[in-house]
Amino acid sequence: DHKIDSTKVILPDESYKRINQVITQIFNNYHYRKQTINDSLSVIIFDEYFKTLDNNRLYFLASDVESFSNYRDQFDNFVLEGNLEIPFKIFNLYKQRVNERIEYINKLLKTPFDFTVNEYYTPDRTNAPWAKTSDELNELWRLRIKNDALNLILSGKDWKSSADVLSKRFQNFHKIILQYETEDVFSLFMNSFTRTYDPHSDYLSPAASTNFNISMKLSLEGIGAQLRSENDYTIVANVIPGGPAHKSGLLNEEDRIVGVAQGDDGEFVDIIGWRLDDAIQLIRGKKGTVVRLQILKANDNLNSAPKEIKLVRDEVKLEEQAAKSEILNVEEDGANFKIGVVKLPSFYVDFEAQRLGKPDFKSTTRDVKEILNKFKQEKVDGVIIDLRNNGGGSLQEAITLTGLFIKNGPVVQVKNSGNIIEVNQDPDPAIFYEGPLAVITNRFSASASEIFSAAIQDYGRGIILGENSYGKGTVQNLIDLNRTIPIKDKTLGQVKLTIAKFYRINGGSTQNKGVKPDIEFPSPYSHEEFGESSMPAALPWDQIQPANYNRFGNLSKFVDQLKKKHDERVKTDPEFQLVMDEINEFISNRDKKEFSLNEKVRKEERDLAEARKKKRDEERAKLSSIRVKDKSEVQPQTSSISDYELRESGKILADL
Repeated sequence: DHKIDSTKVILPDESYKRINQVITQIFNNYHYRKQTINDSLSVIIFDEYFKTLDNNRLYFLASDVESFSNYRDQFDNFVLEGNLEIPFKIFNLYKQRVNERIEYINKLLKTPFDFTVNEYYTPDRTNAPWAKTSDELNELWRLRIKNDALNLILSGKDWKSSADVLSKRFQNFHKIILQYETEDVFSLFMNSFTRTYDPHSDYLSPAASTNFNISMKLSLEGIGAQLRSENDYTIVANVIPGGPAHKSGLLNEEDRIVGVAQGDDGEFVDIIGWRLDDAIQLIRGKKGTVVRLQILKANDNLNSAPKEIKLVRDEVKLEEQAAKSEILNVEEDGANFKIGVVKLPSFYVDFEAQRLGKPDFKSTTRDVKEILNKFKQEKVDGVIIDLRNNGGGSLQEAITLTGLFIKNGPVVQVKNSGNIIEVNQDPDPAIFYEGPLAVITNRFSASASEIFSAAIQDYGRGIILGENSYGKGTVQNLIDLNRTIPIKDKTLGQVKLTIAKFYRINGGSTQNKGVKPDIEFPSPYSHEEFGESSMPAALPWDQIQPANYNRFGNLSKFVDQLKKKHDERVKTDPEFQLVMDEINEFISNRDKKEFSLNEKVRKEERDLAEARKKKRDEERAKLSSIRVKDKSEVQPQTSSISDYELRESGKILADL
């Protein structure tokens, strides 16, 4: 715990000037995106830095931003020279503004709100103008705190305990800001610069480096989830296969974690408004210990009460990530089909065992090969590779796995920042499985998943179903700053840098656009809101020369027919209607811009949403008729959408 002093002014020490210059040099020389560090980039860095500190425009006044505006075109010089004076001045002003807000919040919480008045609260202020006066800011905060209090009251608390929770929430947030040291402020500023290159390039301060290395090694002692921060919430970005969260089925992508408690009876700490690093420290802990989380599910709206879940922290073990299989019995046009399903949570390989030359090291391709053998004995009619929520992993495994389904030829092209193109080939001349094949993707399928599905699509080897994939088609490299800067006795952190881009064998990049399925299923996520294309400064899609390859087959002539049959089926499929209902409700919750602060109105909205959900659950219970063999192998599906997608994919493959 650092000492807390609300008036302390944070100043950069001399060593950071050198670190800054080296980071700028590395980006200038080695990043894939070649951009000139000039006045127009300066304006972007300036805006990005203010956004980093006050994304929702609730602390700075318009006059604060204006008072620094004569430096708008000098931030390029600051990053080139390592001049940190102004960025630190801006941070110190931010800290002062946070102090003022906390004082105002404490004053507000002394008197109960009147929840019978018709007032409205708008949570998203990212594009709103900066407030002109303190009174204007006070009013924004009054509505915000009133909304937070109403959420607590709707979850069953009285005014006194609601005020206590909020008072603690903001005291905690304040304490975190007051504990910021030079390293933290430097990191905020440097990443405002790195983010102008692309979303996957960062400066990792010594503390952030430790977090990153832990998550790369996957021996993460915690809940096995990667988190991100957005609009005051800590959001689950990715559930790591084989970790406690994944095995419990209780936590999913896009769920929001709002409270954390230690052990079976520890008190909940409210983490709304916390910085991500601090939230992670609270959630992570020793293997075998219990952590309780309060979560709002992805499709919950503002009125929903948080649900409490309990997880036992554990290491994420490689073997838990293994491919799983099941057999799906599908009846289509009066005939029965046996479809083998391979659920692949990531592209894994035991690097350590491979490096030590152990003959039986664990890998995706080996495991899938074994499953395909089992399917051959079962005489399946077709195979589905399920890549939903598979965020990627080993590039080599994506290549060798593709090799099981094609004879030989290129799988992916990689172009580096020097414009040199490398074509990665399937190392195995044989084809292991040549029967009908489908691949399912969703918006969370990324990187190596996209390389595999793109190759299967380009070869005409199988049909791609589901949602458009994420669109991450770039390669990053880590540079240890201690190796490049001779500063004794100081850990300097690392730089993560985008150095290359993936291209399909047809020449198009997987970057930004992702892989578009041959038959698309409805999705709650749009390109503008989720995935690579929603990220500012994401590298664009482009294309290079196609590689030299021979197509396996031409499925495009069947796609129209298959799509027609699929469309006919879903028209009368009651489960499809339920899925559409769920998606539409999710979208309308997400698109809602303002919320009533009248308790009666909010209760009615909540009751209506709960009644709709109850009705869907009842109808779904009537419909659950999918027959699955080898049930012991199957992970419990938490999302109803998943079940429907798998069943429909089986039918499309049966049609093929």
